[in-house]
Amino acid sequence: MTIEDRDEAYVVDHALAKDTLSQLRDVDTEQVAFRKGLVKLGRLCGYEIIDGRMETEYVSIRTPLEETMGERVKGLDDVVIINVLRAATPFVEGLLKAFPRARQGVISASRDEHAGMDDGEFPITIDYVKLPEIREEDTVIIADPMLATGSTMCAVLDHVVENSPDPEHLIVLSAVSAPDGLLRVGDQYPEADLLTVSIDDHLDDDGFIVPGLGDAGDRAFRTT
Repeated sequence: MTIEDRDEAYVVDHALAKDTLSQLRDVDTEQVAFRKGLVKLGRLCGYEIIDGRMETEYVSIRTPLEETMGERVKGLDDVVIINVLRAATPFVEGLLKAFPRARQGVISASRDEHAGMDDGEFPITIDYVKLPEIREEDTVIIADPMLATGSTMCAVLDHVVENSPDPEHLIVLSAVSAPDGLLRVGDQYPEADLLTVSIDDHLDDDGFIVPGLGDAGDRAFRTT
């Protein structure tokens, strides 16, 4: 298993995940390669979630030669993936390669950068929410490539946990995270497992992750 337990979060330590993240960080990685990299990283993270969080069960199967015992992953029909629009869209595309039968939800959330940070947080606007029913047996994965101040993720989690039973697993998944954001989300939602590919150094004065990878949405959708 290549998920390491750090104090603030769990870190995906798979060699291909680290290689892909390095390509995403590179300022010379252009739009198509960036989007494909996010898809690949989402798929790798999905496989690590299966390996690190989901159980298997023994089943009897018949090969062309004889009956034997095999193993199957339990709970693949009980997965909910929540896409934090817009940057998470290619990230979720990769997750769906690992969880093709997942039920999907979307939340459009954005921070008001013009208002600036107040005590390390941004005002958050939620424009659209569409979520499937969440059940006790579910593994719920909330995907957003960037976990910076944690303001957006906490606002998203407010909607996810509201009027829902506690799922078997509640996972906040990011590509890169800042320590401040991990601490904020961990303090407000201790029931959530925080999973990331990298815990970066710090936030700058504008609330961006350093060294980070820039604005994932702008780089993926070529809006700069």
